[in-house]
Amino acid sequence: MKYVPNGLTILRLCLVPVFAYMFFAPIENNHIYALVIFMVAGLTDLMDGYIARKYDVVSVFGIVLDPLADKLMLLTALVCLTRIGVMPAWALWIMLVSESLLILTGTYMYFKKEKDVIPANKFGKTATILFAAAVFLMVMFPGGIVTRLVLVLALAAKIVSFTSYALQMLQKKSNS
Repeated sequence: MKYVPNGLTILRLCLVPVFAYMFFAPIENNHIYALVIFMVAGLTDLMDGYIARKYDVVSVFGIVLDPLADKLMLLTALVCLTRIGVMPAWALWIMLVSESLLILTGTYMYFKKEKDVIPANKFGKTATILFAAAVFLMVMFPGGIVTRLVLVLALAAKIVSFTSYALQMLQKKSNS
């Protein structure tokens, strides 16, 4: 059981290019197939977290790699959706800037001597759930009012989450 959570995270990382390939594949229902891959990735995320906590096999490697896999899958989906005109470019830019900063600071903190990491919190988890719903809705109901509302809520949650992580990081830095 020790390596299962990290294995699932690595599988999720491998699904990122598969999602992008399928999204643009010249086949009927390509977006639906890509959405299924996105949902499978989401299920592996739930499974690896559950297994890691239940069997007490949480690792610093997993704490760092798990959110990276989530961010790469989400950003890939959002780039694809922006590319076909379903998601507005300004929303993608908000995500790219915030996620890139989180990835960079997370990597920096991990490679420090102390290997500090800031684990996911309720704000980040809420933003992730809302963005998963937004991706689903943008594929299934592009341009719908509910789709746009969920996207705006997801962006607001991302901004709150980003602010929360930034404050935690500054607090850790001032305490060291």
